[in-house]
Amino acid sequence: MAAEIRIATGGGRSGFAHPIAFWTGVLASIIGVLMHLPMYIDARDMGYHMHGMAPDSTMITGMGLIVVGLGLSYYGVVPRASKEISHTARTIHVRALDDAPIRGAHIALILAMALAVTIDVMKPTTLSFVAPGMAAEYGLRSPANPHAAIPISWLPLFGITGTVVGSFIWGWLGDRIGRRASIIMAGMLFITTSICGTMPGFIWNLAMCLVMGISAGGMLPICFALLAETIPSKHRGWLMVLIGGDIAGAYVIVSWLSGWLTPTYSWRILWLVGLPTGILFIALSKWIPESPRFLLASGRAKEAEEVMARYGAVAEAVPEQEAEVRREIERADGFLLFRRPLIGPTTAITILAIGIGLMTYGFTFWVPTNLQHLGYSAVNSDFVVRNAALIGLPLTVLTAWMYGVWGSRKTIVTVSAVTGLTLLGFVFAGDRLAHDQTLLSLLLVIPLSGVSSVVAVVLSYAAEVYPTLVRSRATGFAAGMTKAGGVLILALTVAAATVPSLSTTALMGSVPLLLAAFAFVWIGPETKSRRLEDITQQLLPDRP
Repeated sequence: MAAEIRIATGGGRSGFAHPIAFWTGVLASIIGVLMHLPMYIDARDMGYHMHGMAPDSTMITGMGLIVVGLGLSYYGVVPRASKEISHTARTIHVRALDDAPIRGAHIALILAMALAVTIDVMKPTTLSFVAPGMAAEYGLRSPANPHAAIPISWLPLFGITGTVVGSFIWGWLGDRIGRRASIIMAGMLFITTSICGTMPGFIWNLAMCLVMGISAGGMLPICFALLAETIPSKHRGWLMVLIGGDIAGAYVIVSWLSGWLTPTYSWRILWLVGLPTGILFIALSKWIPESPRFLLASGRAKEAEEVMARYGAVAEAVPEQEAEVRREIERADGFLLFRRPLIGPTTAITILAIGIGLMTYGFTFWVPTNLQHLGYSAVNSDFVVRNAALIGLPLTVLTAWMYGVWGSRKTIVTVSAVTGLTLLGFVFAGDRLAHDQTLLSLLLVIPLSGVSSVVAVVLSYAAEVYPTLVRSRATGFAAGMTKAGGVLILALTVAAATVPSLSTTALMGSVPLLLAAFAFVWIGPETKSRRLEDITQQLLPDRP
């Protein structure tokens, strides 16, 4: 085992590079969002329908404040790296002690990341719940209005395209400006993109939905990268899956909010809740540490030591052979993902991720709309989805246990196969489910909880299997590919000018998931209870 070492001290405590600028930016952004609310409130006598209204001077000024606020926040949170000692990242690695207990700092981080993931997933999840109301307000083509010219499918297409772009951008930023800075800036976009709920025109909604998608796409990969680098290996896998599995919790929250609030405040209120949830997340950011490796590479050695002491980590000298690999990784940059020996895991992850996207946005996304097409009211369809998600929450815990005890590869194969086979039940049952709400709710349990579990395991796996220097962008790539299938299916929906039926979307989701489960049997190393450094060593035997 490599010898533990101490690093030269210097620098200050971990925090914001320019705190006054950051908090000024936060305040400006919040005020900018609040300046959008008067027009929304003025529309209450019309059922909060804002179609046909033009942005007034207050709203436009608010948009300007948001832009200024985001700029100040970025300046305030992003530190300047010290290029003179960037070689430290190659000669020292940071690892969580395998036998270290879970500390209070770990628990605070886990809770903050669980909240971040929940808020993050609520954004794209909300798309499916606002679609029926938005289609009605703007007269868009939907199952309830099949003869309109413009399809509602444009909205999720823009939103999910944004999440793909955001996953790639924020994954790259996580390796460049740090995990913590990237997470906080994504949280700032949670606050500012809540103005989606006040956009009067459909084109404005599309533009803001794209930006919202970019913000939502960035949180998951960076959270998983940070957790992988902070949690001891014996707890790492199951904790990441448990946190990632809170996607089902986001479904419960959004479906509950939709059934409770939209009858009175319209679909727009589901976007506006991004303001208080985003503020809550920023308030909890003090419990989110920066990656010690990024601190070392940025010349902030004293802060790195403080973080390692708080989370039970140590710095170790890197053997010369591994240091050479790291130099190759830096030269290859993100393209290493598509070269030997990582091409195998990347292929398996890509197949599974695309299958997830096809299931999520081909089947799950259109569940509320298709239930209304089968005769359910908007409120009843929301509660059917909520009940199924609630029943399926324990399955997330089961998946986390399987990942930690049984192993990552077996868990991925099993969860993918079971979810795919359950979707086939919808293919054979078809519209007959409209007459049996109990059976419908039970059948929805696996897909709604399965999608969260499969996303959680694939992102956890990506955060474990890739080297630290490319971990954030690699996890971002995996997260982006989980949405890429969604972009494909939503683009086909727009081109077909209709929403596919429940059985059709189930078939489109089941086939790739079953293929992915089969492929993963043959491709992908096991990561169970292995140190990240040991997983990285798999690079050495297959070096070109």
